[in-house]
Amino acid sequence: MVVTEVPTARRRWTVLAICALALFLVGLDTTIVTVGLGAIGRGLGVEAGRLAWVVDAYTVTFASLLITAGALADRFGRRRVFQIGLVVFAVASLACAVAPGVELLVVARVLQGVGASMLPPVALAIVVAAMPDPRERARAIGVWGAMFGLSMAAGPVTGGALIALFGWRSVFWVNVPVVLVAIVLVRALVPESRGVRVRRLDPVGQVLLIAVLWVGVGVLIEGPRVGWGSPAVLAGCGVVGVLLVVFVWVESRRGEPLIEPGLFRVPSFAAAVVGAVAVFVAFSMVLLMATLYLQGRGWSPLAAGVATLPMALGATVCAPVSGYLVGRVGARVPLLMAGACLALGGGVLVVSGVGPAAFVLVGVGVGFANAPITNTAVSGLPADRAGVAGGTASTARQIGTAGGVAVAGSLVAGVAAEGFAEAALPGWWVVAGCGVLLLAVAAVSPRHPDRPAASAAGEAPREPSPPVGRRELTG
Repeated sequence: MVVTEVPTARRRWTVLAICALALFLVGLDTTIVTVGLGAIGRGLGVEAGRLAWVVDAYTVTFASLLITAGALADRFGRRRVFQIGLVVFAVASLACAVAPGVELLVVARVLQGVGASMLPPVALAIVVAAMPDPRERARAIGVWGAMFGLSMAAGPVTGGALIALFGWRSVFWVNVPVVLVAIVLVRALVPESRGVRVRRLDPVGQVLLIAVLWVGVGVLIEGPRVGWGSPAVLAGCGVVGVLLVVFVWVESRRGEPLIEPGLFRVPSFAAAVVGAVAVFVAFSMVLLMATLYLQGRGWSPLAAGVATLPMALGATVCAPVSGYLVGRVGARVPLLMAGACLALGGGVLVVSGVGPAAFVLVGVGVGFANAPITNTAVSGLPADRAGVAGGTASTARQIGTAGGVAVAGSLVAGVAAEGFAEAALPGWWVVAGCGVLLLAVAAVSPRHPDRPAASAAGEAPREPSPPVGRRELTG
């Protein structure tokens, strides 16, 4: 890393606080809007089936641009890109707050996702660059990871309270003053840094990834409205398949692809990506379906947000415990605990429906999953691939969130309270299935904290060999 100045200890931790604030805002903006979808739909006169776009316009854009944002920051300066992201996020939040209709709200949410994509990966790189001491850096990253659980816990309750007091537009207005303060603090206190080895940009791969995600999520959201067997949906599925094939073909022939297909030949990495998607599909489905159900039964947004608090608190409390276990006994044990809790939570939802017991189990599962998934993603890979692996895993989390919201919306949006149990049942089975998938991920995760995951042949996985004809870059 190239850092223009060495900050003092107090300033280093101030930098962490500023960067963690950005992560908090990004996480908050997913859950805070989810609990407000009912109020947004009533306020704009929008049918429930279209409300998933309000969440997924943000998460899909965010997911598709994460890796490119990190590469731009390494090239042009992390503080600079971080400030640009904050400005874009603030302007987009303002546009969301004043949007007169759902179409402009969705466009503003896309812009908000663009700004958000420049914040978490860039902020984490700033923190790592500002803290050269490994032990101090480890403590800082622990604090950083806890911010996700905190934002998840605060989102539903904060959103419910703001909507109850000031209406749904306040969930966007609240971002503006917070971001303005963050911009001033970043300019005054955060040092500039750049990457020593700058990855080349991959505009073709970026466009293809955006297209795959948008068409795929669009099929999931619009399928129930137009009919799963309709020509439009069947054509959409065909387009997704073609785009995926083209994406893999293009990326496998680039020297520095956006997402390296060869990494998926490492069993631990491929399993970690599947696990990341599964965890956030489960979490987003439970959060959205539960809040829609409770508000459909006459609960206020605030009451619905408070009701989901056990899920958020379970994730917040268990996340640091999971990190400790990964360091002590490896990723397998916390992954087994995460998978078991998610599967049990889904089972409770299938049998008993929405309730505190299911929320606690799902929250504990999410909390135990994050640290071992990241560990599993990078285990067995060379150090220079760790950043790519971590970025891909982060993208997978957002893809899972977008997919979960889309599926949940297709199942229960607009369903009356008396028909909710039957409509939601397939979703609860999906949640249980996500837990089972995590148990399978545990089978290829590291057995010990100092050993890589086993490959399919029982050996430590090696760095994937590049395809024939692919030019490797040095530097």
